[in-house]
Amino acid sequence: MRRQTDLYNPPLQVVCFIDSRRGDPDRGPSIRINAIEARVRMLVDCELVFISGPTRKELAPVTIDDDVPNGGVIVRDILGLLVTDVVTLTKPDMDRGPQPARTELLG
Repeated sequence: MRRQTDLYNPPLQVVCFIDSRRGDPDRGPSIRINAIEARVRMLVDCELVFISGPTRKELAPVTIDDDVPNGGVIVRDILGLLVTDVVTLTKPDMDRGPQPARTELLG
């Protein structure tokens, strides 16, 4: 069965990567997204989302920023992402709880 967040989740392009340094007041992973794109994905400010890139999946809070162009996302301190990478945002499903371990692949 498909989840509600899987029904319409168009990809976004990374338009800027911010690398923070030791001593910066704002550090840690963060995602900036346009208000229109956030509304399409039913996201609010400071909500945690999974950002899935070509190599990994990270959990980061969302910041609504109208300076970000439509279809774009600005990421801060998320390893494995480069400018021009295409990513998707997915809300974590906290209602289902932990899933049982998949043992059919173990033999």
